[in-house]
Amino acid sequence: MNLQNINLNHFVHAYKVAPWRIQRQWIGGVLLAVVIFAMIAALYLDVTAQAAIAGREIQDMTSAIEASRQASTDLETQLAALTSSSVMEQRAQALGFKPMEPENVEYLIVPGYVKPAPAIDVAAPLPQLSAPNIPPEYTQSLLDWLDQAISISPTRGMK
Repeated sequence: MNLQNINLNHFVHAYKVAPWRIQRQWIGGVLLAVVIFAMIAALYLDVTAQAAIAGREIQDMTSAIEASRQASTDLETQLAALTSSSVMEQRAQALGFKPMEPENVEYLIVPGYVKPAPAIDVAAPLPQLSAPNIPPEYTQSLLDWLDQAISISPTRGMK
């Protein structure tokens, strides 16, 4: 028992003589907490930065889509202006074309050509559509059914 008491006194004496060991343990714990906090903060900043980058890319793509739509609309407007009847007439006259006069028309007869029959026979009458036959069970309203059920019930009871 005396030996255990000596060993215990030796440990107590060692900690009293070297208080820097306790300080080192406290500093180690605080540094560990700081490192863990720094790692969590770095992870949070990384996720936030990635989200911000993705959001910015979405904004850039949205503005590019809007610019493409606007360019497409501008091109459609230019095409409409270039193919308007007045501009086409001016271009045709500049190329040497003249308006067609009825006396200048020539018809060409092609031997063996047969005029194709129209896909729809306009002379044939359209078939008359009749209303489909629907059973009365499907056309009867709830009130009609209830009225019918009430009027039938008393007669059943009398039989």
